[in-house]
Amino acid sequence: MTGKPEDPAVVPTDLDPEDPTADEQIDADEYVDELPEDLDLTGFVGPHTFPNNNRRRIPAALYLLFGAACLALWVLRGDDSAMINTGTLWAGIGLVGFGLYGMVAGWTLKVEESDALVTASSQVGFAVGHAAAQMVWRGWLSRPTWRILLYSDENPPTRRGIVLVDGVGGGVLEWFVEDNPEDWAEFADD
Repeated sequence: MTGKPEDPAVVPTDLDPEDPTADEQIDADEYVDELPEDLDLTGFVGPHTFPNNNRRRIPAALYLLFGAACLALWVLRGDDSAMINTGTLWAGIGLVGFGLYGMVAGWTLKVEESDALVTASSQVGFAVGHAAAQMVWRGWLSRPTWRILLYSDENPPTRRGIVLVDGVGGGVLEWFVEDNPEDWAEFADD
C-alpha cells in the first residue's frame, strides 16, 4: 500500500513490525480529530457570566449626544445654511428619541442565571434534573427575562416545565408544567 490511506481508520499493512520507524509511519498517516478550542473542556476557566443588559446605555448615550449636536446645529444655523436644513432637525429628533428609548430599554440585569434556576425549580413542584436557561427580552421596553426549561430528575424524565423569571425583579412571570410527552424508549437500558 502506498500513499495516504483513503479511510483514516485503515492502517497500512505493508509495514515491517521489526522496523523501529513503523510507529512513526502509522502516526504520520493517521488522521487525528480535534475539538475546536471553544468546546475543549480542558481549557475551562470558570462559570460563564452573562453580559449585563445595561450595556445598551452606552450607544444610547452616543445617540443622545449626536442628536443633541444636530439639534444645536439646527438652532444655531437654522434653514439659512446650505448644509444645515430641516433634515438635520429631523435627524436630531430621531437620534434623541432612539437614545431615550435605549436608556429606558437598558435595564440592569439584577437576577443571575443561577438565581433564576433556583426560583424556577421552586415554582414547578418537582425535583429538577436537567435544566437550561436562556436570556430573552419581553415587551417594547425589552425587559430582560430568563426562560428556564426544566426536566424532572427521573431517568427518563417524567415531567417537564418552562418558567419565565423576570431578570430585574426576580419574580415568576409565567410558568407551565406537564407530563413529558417525549418517547425515551429507544434510549432505555435493557
